[in-house]
Amino acid sequence: MKTFKGKPITLLGETKKIGDHAPDFKALNTKNEVKHLSDFKTPYVILNVVPSLDTTVCDRQAKTVNQELSEREDIMVLTISNDLPTAQDRWCGNSGLSNVITLSDHLDLDFANKYGTNIKEIRLQARSVFVLDKKRKIIYLEYVDEMSQHLNFDELLTFVRKLPKE
Repeated sequence: MKTFKGKPITLLGETKKIGDHAPDFKALNTKNEVKHLSDFKTPYVILNVVPSLDTTVCDRQAKTVNQELSEREDIMVLTISNDLPTAQDRWCGNSGLSNVITLSDHLDLDFANKYGTNIKEIRLQARSVFVLDKKRKIIYLEYVDEMSQHLNFDELLTFVRKLPKE
């Protein structure tokens, strides 16, 4: 069962599993331009999904994943939320990180519905992470059970650091 601050939530969309092909999706960047998964050409893509960048837990997740994993040139980290592009742009400016890519799924929840992260009750994304290989197969994923809790950072970082360099 998935919860948000202890209350049961309903996730809409198709939950993914390791080995699934990652569906292409569209979302807005901080300039309100439509971007697709297929626009990102690095061998590995990490889809780092947070309910809202304006919360402490989401802020930490976005910073941790970006700081720890964006060092490699063969990995692209995309942080996805339903925050408006202007709010994501403000967060990027305040984060102290360079080259952070945020994508907003607020318009039509295309990503959320394709990846099973659409929280019906509050129209936010469920905290999760997906690691995709160069063929865009899902090779690692985590859907957090309680949205106010952190990802298993140690497990994620260990997995990604063991990926062969491309």
